[in-house]
Parts: sequence; C-alpha cells; structure tokens
Amino acid sequence: QVQLVESGGGLVQPGGSLRLSCVASGITFSIYSMSWFRQSSGKERELVALVGSAGDSTNYSDSVKGRFTISRDNAKNTVSLQMSNLKPEDTAVYLCNAVDETPFSKRAYWGQGTQVTVSS
Repeated sequence: QVQLVESGGGLVQPGGSLRLSCVASGITFSIYSMSWFRQSSGKERELVALVGSAGDSTNYSDSVKGRFTISRDNAKNTVSLQMSNLKPEDTAVYLCNAVDETPFSKRAYWGQGTQVTVSS
C-alpha cells in the first residue's frame, strides 16, 4: 500500500519559517520525482516546488523562488520543503506528490496534505 505522509504544518507569523516533510512508503522512492503542491480556498492547486528522482534538479514557482527550498533523502524516503520569509498568501494546504519517472509509467500518488497558516 502506497502512503505519502506529510508533517510539519502549523501556524506561523509573517516572516517566519516552517519545514515540511513527506515520508513515502510502498514505492521505490528513488525512481519518483517528488513535488509539493498547495491549495487554498477558491484557488486551483498550484505546483510549489519539484525535485527530480536523483535530487540534482529542482524547479520552483515564481511566487516562492528564493524563499523555499526543496530537498530529498532517498535513503530515508523523505522529501522536505524548507519555507522561509513566509507571507500570508502562502497560507494553504500543502500536498506531497510522487510521479514515477520510468518511461511510459503513469503511476502518481498524493498525500493527504498538511495545513500551513501564516498570520499575525
């Protein structure tokens, strides 16, 4: 059974920091690209950051570039998102996503999400 379990969300003041983690089980973690998405009320799900299966390629949305850092540890089946200088507009449910990079594979999985609230 595949599971992606996020943790680390919470309430933080503007300008503060949080570190989100996602632990995967039931998949060969090292062949999956891992991403963080976020979704807030009334808005479409947004890709925040992505890291390739080997960890040597990353991509960020313009809204978080320079403030967020995605990383992965293939030995621990974990992907993390370090978020700094948080803004109220970063408030959302943050979801972990895994996509199999094997050619022609359509395997993809989602976690349940963790709430991040940025407010004074």
